[in-house]
Amino acid sequence: MAASFSVLLLNVFCSLVSSLYFHIGDGEQKCFIEEIPDETTLIGYYRIQWYDQQREREPMDAQDLSVFVQVKDPDDMMVLSRVCNAEGSFTFMSQTPGQHHICLHSASSPFSLFSSGGILTVHLDIRIGEHTNNYTQIEAEEKLSKLQLRVRQLAAQVEHIQKGLDYYRLQERHWLKVDHNIHVLLFWWSFVRSLYVVVIIIWFTKSW
Repeated sequence: MAASFSVLLLNVFCSLVSSLYFHIGDGEQKCFIEEIPDETTLIGYYRIQWYDQQREREPMDAQDLSVFVQVKDPDDMMVLSRVCNAEGSFTFMSQTPGQHHICLHSASSPFSLFSSGGILTVHLDIRIGEHTNNYTQIEAEEKLSKLQLRVRQLAAQVEHIQKGLDYYRLQERHWLKVDHNIHVLLFWWSFVRSLYVVVIIIWFTKSW
């Protein structure tokens, strides 16, 4: 139990922030999966640049670049669908715990850029749960002391860990059910196979 709890805590804290860097070609789509508890906020900070593959220059900024972002929950329901400009963020709160699919593909980029052999370079910083809070802004708006702010941070971290524990228990029940179903299937398969062998033996015995 202690080992499982330690692994869970490690997964929870490691999943707070996920920085990605990838390329998207013309008509190409890139998807990522994030395991999220229910009622948890996810913010994706992104920046789109243009990369010329032929000249192999450093990625360049271009204001007319954009990507289309779609997010689906574990029930394949659309959570978010919007066009994102060259730089900004997208936000959603999970209603169902489980795997959320985040997909991005090019939305409106000058055809000449793609036709010249270029691709989009996307910098994506995903933040989940407690790490979506802007504590500098909270401190300024609510006029909190350093101690009060620290208490707020700890409370948010405890809440995030509690949601992670609830999600872990949900997943544990799911896999226990799957394991039970597999054992039942194996039992009946062995029973049917044994019954088949007995029937064959009886049939051969009677034939003699």
